Amino acid sequence: MSRTTVRARSATAVALLACCAAVLGAGGPQGAVLPAAATARPAQAPQQEQAGNDCDVYQSVPPSSEDGPAVKAIKAKRSLVIGVDQNSFRWGSRNPNTGQIEGFDIDLARAIGAAVMGDPDKVTLKAVPTAERVKFVQEGRVDLIVRTMTITCDRLQQVAFSKPYFNTSQRVVVPRSSPAKTIDEAVDGKTVCAATSSSAEDELKARPKVGKIVSVENHLDCLVLMQLGKVDATMTDDGLAASQAAQDQTVRLVDGEVRPAVMGIAMLKNSPDLTARVNQVLADYHASGAWRAAYDRWLKPYMLSDAEHYWPTQR
Repeated sequence: MSRTTVRARSATAVALLACCAAVLGAGGPQGAVLPAAATARPAQAPQQEQAGNDCDVYQSVPPSSEDGPAVKAIKAKRSLVIGVDQNSFRWGSRNPNTGQIEGFDIDLARAIGAAVMGDPDKVTLKAVPTAERVKFVQEGRVDLIVRTMTITCDRLQQVAFSKPYFNTSQRVVVPRSSPAKTIDEAVDGKTVCAATSSSAEDELKARPKVGKIVSVENHLDCLVLMQLGKVDATMTDDGLAASQAAQDQTVRLVDGEVRPAVMGIAMLKNSPDLTARVNQVLADYHASGAWRAAYDRWLKPYMLSDAEHYWPTQR
């Protein structure tokens, strides 16, 4: 199995973005309780637990509405900087009509920003490449990452995570002309694309029968390479895979999913009060119905299940 790293300019390749939509407000009752440990799929535990690794991907500090030193420092600089995606249809992408970034993760980011800062105008959204999410947090270039980021044991050594807010797994997208019906048929002996430092890339590296891995900066670059006939398939999170299939009618998802996991919000490990504050916002966001409303607005037409299937709940 060989591996190639590619830098593609995805912005020039695909302009099939959704029509404009307003961002949801951050409202919700204060003091709601965030569910504890969860399992993404009833039949499978997340990959980290299955592998026996010594970490709990659901563990995080308890929710709190108190402003500790990290939150006070952010308020003092009068801006909460949140790293987001601008290339993921329905999750975080730029509306060509308004120029604004919008999607499921963007609604959540704005809700967190408004709750923490008390003023949505004091929130700055910064586009961050998939491969540099951890680096942006560690270097202080962003305060938070809200960007379809899977919680893994390796990442827990580098950054802190909120409680999980979305169940996910890895899926494979292929051109409609491909005869592949399963993941194995789509990747064995084939050239497969994935974002650098992603769970999909980890999964492909663990599959010795994959012909060649092409690693790119952002997962949308994989869609571009498929359109150009440079790769045979793409592996990515199920929500992102569904968004690619919705964005481009010439590709489709194959049957099957691997690596059940959960997504969380990343931040510095030495800011537990910020993590606690974010966990409280997540609890309130879900309890108020805003999380479900965002799912229904952005993702429901393209996902396979009702909203609550994707909200992590205690086993």
